[in-house]
Formats: sequence, C-alpha cells, structure tokens
Amino acid sequence: MPAVSDSGDSVLVVGAGVVGIACAHYLSQLGFRVTVVDQGRIGGGCSHGNCGHLCASHVLPLTDPDNLRAGLRSLFDPAAPFRVKPQWRLSMLAWLWRFARRCNRRVMLESGHRMKSILDSSVVEYERLFATTGIDAQWQRRGLLYVLSTRRGMDAFAAQDEMLRDEYGVAARRIEGGDLAKFEPALREGLAGAYHYAGDASIRPDALIANWAKWLTAEGVRFQTNRRVQSVRSVGDRVSAVVTDAGEVAADHYVFATGAWSARLEADLDCPIPVEPAKGYSVTMPPPGIVPRHPMVFSEHRVAVTPFEDGFRVGSMMELAGFDTSVPPRRIRQLAESAGHYLRELRELRELKEPVDHPVHETWYGWRPLTWDSLPIIGRLPRRRNAVLATGHHMLGMTMAPATGRLVAELVSDEVPHIDPAPFSPTRFS
Repeated sequence: MPAVSDSGDSVLVVGAGVVGIACAHYLSQLGFRVTVVDQGRIGGGCSHGNCGHLCASHVLPLTDPDNLRAGLRSLFDPAAPFRVKPQWRLSMLAWLWRFARRCNRRVMLESGHRMKSILDSSVVEYERLFATTGIDAQWQRRGLLYVLSTRRGMDAFAAQDEMLRDEYGVAARRIEGGDLAKFEPALREGLAGAYHYAGDASIRPDALIANWAKWLTAEGVRFQTNRRVQSVRSVGDRVSAVVTDAGEVAADHYVFATGAWSARLEADLDCPIPVEPAKGYSVTMPPPGIVPRHPMVFSEHRVAVTPFEDGFRVGSMMELAGFDTSVPPRRIRQLAESAGHYLRELRELRELKEPVDHPVHETWYGWRPLTWDSLPIIGRLPRRRNAVLATGHHMLGMTMAPATGRLVAELVSDEVPHIDPAPFSPTRFS
C-alpha cells in the first residue's frame, strides 16, 4: 500500500492483539505515525493461545440453528463444549434474544456471503505479508482437515459441505475412513472419514504476534504496554484523548481494537457495542510420537488441534460465562480426552486426571469477542468522526486480522475500501 498520509497524522490504536497489530501495520504503511497501547502485554489476550487456524472456508456464522439448539441444551450440561452459563445480566439476556432471532437458514446464508469477502481478502493479505516482510509465524498451507468419528457425523458434514460448495464455491475433498490413516497417519483406525479444505492455512499465533510486533517496532510503530484504559475523552464529535492509568495519550485518529472488552467503552464512545466474551481454552504440549501433518478440527467434539515446529496444541470450547478467569482442570482434561479419541499417540490422555499429570508447555484461556449477528464490527463510530472500531471477530480474529487492518487503514485515510464495509459498520446497532 503506498503512503498517502503526507501530513504525518498520528493514530492511537487501543489493543495489541492480532487485530490491533494488523491495524497498526496497514496504517504505518500508509505513512501514519502509529502508537499502540494495551492493558497488558502484546498479544497477551485471545491472540496468544488459540490454535492458529486461518480458515477461509469458515464462512458460516455462529447464528446456525444447530448452535441455538446446542446452546439451549448446554444450560443443563456444564460439560458441553459450547455452553451458555445461566446468568441474569440484562445485557446478556438481550444479547441472547437477538442472537436467537437470527438463528435461521436465510439469515445464516446472508451473513456467510458477507463473511466471505473479508475471509478471501485476508488470505491474499497474509500471503503478501509473509512474502514482503519475512515474518516467521510457522506459516503452513496444508489445508484444514475436519475429522468425523461416526457415519452420522459424516452425513451431517456432507450436507454442510454441499451447502458451502453451492452457496460460496468452497469445496472440500472427501476422504473415507479406510483411506484416512494413509492421508493423515496420526489418526487412529476406525474413524468414519474427513473433509479436507485445501485452501486453509495455519500459523503459530504467539510467534506471529511477537515477530510482527518486532517488525513494526523497527518500522517506527510505538508500543505502550501495561496501560489500562480508564476512560475516553471527547470534545464535540471528536475523541480528544484516551486516559490510561499511566496518563493521557492523544492523537489525530483513534482505532479501538479492544476485543472482548469493547462493550465497556459504550458510554464513552456513545455507541452500542454488543460484544460478549466467549471463553475458550487450550493446552500446548510437546509433539506426540506421530506428529499430525495437518491442523484438524474434530467437529463432533468441537475440538481443534494444530502441530507446531516445537509443540502441539489442542484447543476449543466456547463458554458464554462473562469474564470468568478460572481454568477448571476438567476443561483441560476434556480437551485431552477429545483429542485422544482421534489421535493414535494421545489416546493415553483419556486417562488424564489433572493437567500436570502429563508434560505440558502451557494451559491457557482467552475470551473471544462475539456479536449477536456473528459479524465483526469494523467502521467509523457514528458520533466520533475521528474514531474507528475494529472488534467482534469471534473465533476468526486470527483469520480476519489482515483484511480488517487494511480496511481500517482505508477508512482512516478516506481511501476507497477494497471490500464493502457496510455490513460491518457499528451503525447497524444504533
């Protein structure tokens, strides 16, 4: 992207997760002077411990009728991988009501078409990023393998795959159970089969964040960490400063990439931001004896795995439970047990009693930012003309970050957007 900001305007990006870092990248490339501020360390939130799947095939939103049914069942099942914890917060109840109203096939398909534009853009942007910067993120283009353990699961996924092909032109290779061990030797015998989406990719999230931030620092982007935002000051229809516990930070333009915490800025920004935190978990361990060739999703158990150069990560779960900070051993054990159902070398983990009983590099949790329409929020704030919001990417923040960053930079610089920003605008909630 050629530089367009001859004036050298300054931009403050609030949030140093992958979306905030992507925004900083594209703004810096356009010639803006960029500062990134975060309440913790760089990439210390949901960007750190996810499975790093870059899945352009994941066009279907969460507003799927099946997810609504699963959410209702989960009210009575604390072990459900997708769980809505009973709670009486009015904002949460209103969010759930709006989410439920959108759980129908027509809305789901419409939202999928809107998602596809930003997902396809991100594939192109990631390829350009790695080709031009040399950032090491353990980037792999081996596709994403959805593995099914039962014939019923294969039949259900076949219907979804047909819909993806017919509606969005996204097609997978079907692999029957008898051929599966040859395609992916890490999988045990007796599984029903799999679908391979060859266009998907994977990275190691913490490596991407660390090396991208290092590259941006060399390019002149400034990072201020461990600065908790206390308020946002405005004068008229413009943000004038962000107040942190270390003092005020002022700029010409502001980007709020605050993830699951975004709703806390509603009053200061005078804009509805219906983002709910959805908690996920992961466990990272040494590579098993037979290392998988492909990143995988075990759809029937809602668990994902990714092989790294020096480790192996199992992650998933989605809990709508507010900002719960606990890491229950049963959840980590559940991840290990689910992976052991599919992988040859991890079947012994099904007997795991506590996370420390098996050598692990890290157990982790993070909060994904969910909107009730399952679309990200990217656009100018309706009552703050020098501020842009970039949040609500749910489980696909890692996937959608580059396209989001480019779109934010285009909006700040008044360039013609490379994709239609209207479906993602914050004004849709006003």
